[in-house]
Amino acid sequence: MNLKQVHIGFYGAVMGLAGLGLTARAAAPLFPGTIRAPAYFTEIWVALGAIALVVLICAYFAKLLRYPNSVKEDFTNPLTMGFCGALPVGMSLVAGGLAPYSPSLGSGLWWIAFALLLAFQLWALVRWLSGGIEFAQVNAGWLILLVGGIVLPAPGIALGHEEAARFAFGVSASAAPVLTALLFYRAVTGPALPPALRPSWFILLVPPSLIYANGIALYPDAAFLEVLYPFALVLAVGLLIYSRQLARWPFGPPWWAFTFPLDALAYAAVRYAQEHPSALWKSIAGAALALATLFVVLVLWRTLRSAASRRG
Repeated sequence: MNLKQVHIGFYGAVMGLAGLGLTARAAAPLFPGTIRAPAYFTEIWVALGAIALVVLICAYFAKLLRYPNSVKEDFTNPLTMGFCGALPVGMSLVAGGLAPYSPSLGSGLWWIAFALLLAFQLWALVRWLSGGIEFAQVNAGWLILLVGGIVLPAPGIALGHEEAARFAFGVSASAAPVLTALLFYRAVTGPALPPALRPSWFILLVPPSLIYANGIALYPDAAFLEVLYPFALVLAVGLLIYSRQLARWPFGPPWWAFTFPLDALAYAAVRYAQEHPSALWKSIAGAALALATLFVVLVLWRTLRSAASRRG
């Protein structure tokens, strides 16, 4: 693949792969004997996420040196700028994956992710306040950038950075309702997204799923956050119906937007099933985890096949 084709959206692969590994770890106590952590199912996804992060950072740095204007376009084009948040968010998930093996390395990576995400969020706010963005260019990828801080608490808590995790969570959880409302308004009144970007609507699953799951972890008395989980389930069903013709959508980096939101939904489902032990919620958690795994495998396979065909 030409360096110029290394799209900023490919960092979504890190989120999808590492996110599935961390979700499977969380699910292990819920399905004893089926999922064991660390073991054959959980750690392979964490390892693949770490490998993807290293490969993509090297490739994207090379792209920066050779095609700086192309990198600038990734970060300034309203249609793609939101995906730059996938780099620090993916870093934080890999950091959580490293926690049981090398806490010091994981902590260092998590702090880099924290600082980088905050810097990107400030830059994006300035960019948006400066105007000049057409309403049709508003897209769900912006959630990765502005709301990505709600992802940081799970690995942050595992690494002992609870206060910083609260800060990142507070910034992003506060922005989530405003941006989510804007996105739904854009979906209802604006033109349909180009087919290549339609998988990005799945990112709408992330705020209700992780504001619930990580909010409860940070604030155990905030039981009212549980109301977000049923909404996430209904939204997921609606999005799956919406994407019933996904085979006709052109494949590209935005397809990774199927993966990490479904990881987030599965993580919320696991947390809810642990808090509300019953066969129903356990079955839903198992189905959500299976669905997330299916999409990660599908998109990974199509990405590798696409890369191989271009190389050939």
